[in-house]
This record gives sequence, C-alpha cells and structure tokens, in this order.
Amino acid sequence: MTASPAAGEPPEHLRFARYLSALEAVPEDEEARLIVEVLRDTDGRMASSAVVRHLDRRAAALLTVDRFAAWVRLMTGLTAEQPFLRRRLDEWTRLRTVVLDLAWTAEELTTGSDWLQRAVVDTPTAVPPEALRLLAERGRTRRVRAAARTRLSCVATHDRGSGTNGAGPSVFE
Repeated sequence: MTASPAAGEPPEHLRFARYLSALEAVPEDEEARLIVEVLRDTDGRMASSAVVRHLDRRAAALLTVDRFAAWVRLMTGLTAEQPFLRRRLDEWTRLRTVVLDLAWTAEELTTGSDWLQRAVVDTPTAVPPEALRLLAERGRTRRVRAAARTRLSCVATHDRGSGTNGAGPSVFE
C-alpha cells in the first residue's frame, strides 16, 4: 500500500491547502460565507494567510472595475477583527487610487508600506508617471526605487512608439 501524499503532513497544512482550493473556486455569492468560515479556524495565522491570498487575487482582478469599492466594504466588514487583513484591504484601496489617478498624495505613497510601493511599481495596470517618478526618487527600498526607474524608462520608450507597455514583473503573479 502506498502512503497518501498527505501522510505526515500537519493538519493545518492540509486545511490551508483545502482553504486555498475552496477560495479559488468559490462563486461570488458564496465568498463572504466561506471567508467567515475560514477565519473561524482555530489556527488564526493559517486562516489569515489563506484569506489574504484570496483577497490579493480578488482585489487584483477587481482593481479597475466599479465593483471594487463595494467588494472592499464587504470584505472590510468580514475582517473587522483581523488587523492585517484590514490593512491589506486599505493598501489595495490606496493602490486603486494611484492606478486610477484619483486623489492620492505623495505622502500617502511615500509613507505606504513596502508591499504597497512594490505593488504600485509591479502592477501590470498602467500607473501614472508622477507616481513612478516619486517612487524612483523616494521609494522606501532600493528595490522599489530601481523598479520605478525601470518602469519609467519603459514608459518613456513606449511613449516613443516601441510597442512595450511599461509593465514590469508583477507582485500579483
């Protein structure tokens, strides 16, 4: 008899894998129920990790569509007791503000988390050159500053008609 692939795997690892699969396949009308169920798991860190992966995947898909704001409000309500998840939803909202070139400030971007700054420079969605210039000069890490400079040069090349889109590697892949 061959041992199952899960033999010896800690139970929380198996639940994590099941949660990821379920969250990836959940229909939109069942999403809230499933997130609440996952967050009730006795291993809070594991549950939070599974949910943040889901939030990242869904937020990336909804980033530029009208449903984004309503979805964030719903998810914020569901994650009210989870500071990390609420912070991530706030960061996605900031990212949307920058990507859509809404009312964002230099301070919001330069004081944003490393994750937010990386997301701004890595998103495959077009980013305002002003945001990239700001991060190229004042990004928190060398990685962010370098990525912003690279993306700016791609945007400049694209503006000259090379056919590239200026999008670098994505934190969302």
